[in-house]
Amino acid sequence: MDVRSSAVAIPAGEAELPADLLVPAEPAGVVLFAHGSGSSRHSPRNTAVAHVLNRNALGTVLVDLLTPAEDRMDARTAELRFDIRLLAGRLAAIVDWLAAERPFGAVPIGLFGASTGAAAALVAAAARPDLVGAVVSRGGRPDLAGPALDQVRAPTLLLVGGLDEQVIVLNEQARAALPGTAELTLVPGATHLFEEPGTLEQVAHRAAGWFTTHLAGPR
Repeated sequence: MDVRSSAVAIPAGEAELPADLLVPAEPAGVVLFAHGSGSSRHSPRNTAVAHVLNRNALGTVLVDLLTPAEDRMDARTAELRFDIRLLAGRLAAIVDWLAAERPFGAVPIGLFGASTGAAAALVAAAARPDLVGAVVSRGGRPDLAGPALDQVRAPTLLLVGGLDEQVIVLNEQARAALPGTAELTLVPGATHLFEEPGTLEQVAHRAAGWFTTHLAGPR
């Protein structure tokens, strides 16, 4: 499939956030990625998932949620990567930008969050119920979304490694708190980072199926 790549700076409040847009020829939807703590838009795991989504006619946005200066500070203090309110606010601003600027056209928007990024994605989904059509969490910490979980209306898929026992418990609790469509899927033999052979591919294909159903399918 022909996929066009472009680098942009997306305004989010006073910040300008560098992002990579991957645009299929005829996108049926777009998925905004929220990476986990200490990662970036160059995350090889998220990039691998994005390419699978692209092959399923879904555009993707890989973005750094911290500015370069903030990233340098966070490398020393590790504080901002856990500032879910800040990260969620920037995700919501990017969702607004996608809806207004339409670089992918007038298509529905989904969110894919990993680790702490999953909490930020859920908070952003709660803040933009009319714009966010689906959420997927990979090895996420949805518990960090706090009371926003009760306000998420977007269909949500929670993907957790079958060997990631502590995170399984946190995701079971989150699934119970989510008021709308929510599924928890365990990937057999996978630990927290899905480094085991074939496990990340399972994540990518399950995510593609979820977004295709809830974004590209009948709504």
